[in-house]
Parts: sequence; C-alpha cells; structure tokens
Amino acid sequence: MKAYIFPGQGSQFEGMGKDMYENNGYAKELFELANELLGYRLTDVMFEGSAEDLKQTKITQPAVFLHSIVRAKIAGGDFQPNAVAGHSLGEFSALVAAGAMSFEDGLRLVHQRAIAMQKACEAAESTMAAVLGLADEVVEKICTGIDDVVVPANYNCPGQLVISGSLSGIQQAVEKCKQAGASKAVVLQVGGAFHSPLMQPAQDDLQTAIENTKFSKPVCPVYQNVTALPETEPAMIQKNLVAQLTAPVRWTQTVKNMIDDGVTEFIEVGGTGKVLRGFVVRVDRRFPTSTL
Repeated sequence: MKAYIFPGQGSQFEGMGKDMYENNGYAKELFELANELLGYRLTDVMFEGSAEDLKQTKITQPAVFLHSIVRAKIAGGDFQPNAVAGHSLGEFSALVAAGAMSFEDGLRLVHQRAIAMQKACEAAESTMAAVLGLADEVVEKICTGIDDVVVPANYNCPGQLVISGSLSGIQQAVEKCKQAGASKAVVLQVGGAFHSPLMQPAQDDLQTAIENTKFSKPVCPVYQNVTALPETEPAMIQKNLVAQLTAPVRWTQTVKNMIDDGVTEFIEVGGTGKVLRGFVVRVDRRFPTSTL
C-alpha cells in the first residue's frame, strides 16, 4: 500500500515549480489558473523570489500548496494513492489530491488561511520552538507546568516535538527542556504560535469559509492532523479541518497508524521532498520513502 504525504511550511525553496512551468503545458495552465484565482502572480515570487520572500506566510502557504498539487496532477497515472496525509498546511494539499475538494476551493482556503494566520500572528507576539532528544511525555509535562500559553504543536517524530505559545511561555519551556536533558531546544524563526490557542482568531476567520466549501468523498482515506486517523466522510473531514489551526499536528501518530493499517511505502509530494521522508524514517526506518 502506498501513502502519499504532503509537506507544509518550511519545505519551500527558491525557484520552486519553475522547471514544471517551463517543461509541462498542463503544469503551466495550473500555475496560470492559480495566478488568476489569487489576483496576483504568485509564480513570480515562486520562480524568482528570494528565500526571504518565500518565508512570508501569505506567500509560503499558497506556494507550497500549489507546488504539491501541480506535482501530483502532472503525475497522472503515477499518482495512485491508497492513503494520503499532509503536515499542517499539507493537509489541504492531501485533500485536493485525493479529490475531497476542488483545486480552486483548496487554493482559496489556503489563501484565506494564510491571511488569517498572518493577522493572528500580528495580533499577539508569539513563537515556536523545536525540542529534540526528549520523550513527548516529558515535553508535555513541562508545557503543562508553565503559567503561560505554551503547548505541543507538532509531533514530528520520536525525539522531535515542536512547541508553540507566547514569547514568555516558549522561553520558559526552552530553558526547562534544556534542564530536563534535551539535546537541543531552540526558538524557531517563525511568524507566530501556529497550532496553539493563539491561532483561535484565525480559526474563527476560516471556519465559515470551510463550512461553506463543498467536500466530497475522497478516493482513499485521508489521515487528518487532529486525530491521526483515516477519514472518508466529508462532514468529518470538514469538522477536523476547522479544528486544525489550534490543535497539534499528530504526525508521529499518523505515520504509526498508517503502518498499522497496512501502508508499506511513503511518497512525499512537493517541496524539497525531504522533510516528511526524514520524519517517516525516524518513526520506522523499515519502510521505503521516495518523492513523486
């Protein structure tokens, strides 16, 4: 069984998608359709922008989404998933690739998501930190013991958990994680506290848009971030997608559940093609990984 996995923010790179645009007519059509739908030329930033340009949330999210979807669509018959999943933003890519919603609706929601998250980041000073070398339970306990907003945000793989919260909460948590024996605990250069209660305003902004979007039964199960479980019912997919912005990304649990359900190969679609494959290997190195 093949699982196709879709990356989120952090997988962008300079010149992303330019090769597909220049060498594939269908890809060029999709890129130009995206420019038209967004009302600006996203491809100019993707193809010619600097790494700093691509870091902007309002650019990164639609760029990573578009890169993944174009890659999946031009693959044609080579894209035959038995299961899909996406990391944070990548869940939108996974849903579109599996036919749970249209390309146009997916791009519209990703654009709205990026704007809403940018606004939430500007409303409250906040950040995230990566903690390496501690058991998840230890990090969870440290977060619980801090009298400020700080929560587990991304369960990436065993020994790597990203936490999210206020500047004060994250600083305290980083120090406590170091004292507990973390091999590394470092504040990340991100715009804000993604997948934390501080994203509630963004979730509120996005909820109506998600609820007004048509969702269909996907061609295969979609393992969603909020539950780490396979879902095929449109109403539940919609509900889980609304909850995603303030809930943690349970990627470690997702990969484990996929393996338990019979997945034997993981294929990363879009971005650098390395981020999620690395996480999969850390969860269970017995299973082959590749890129589409």
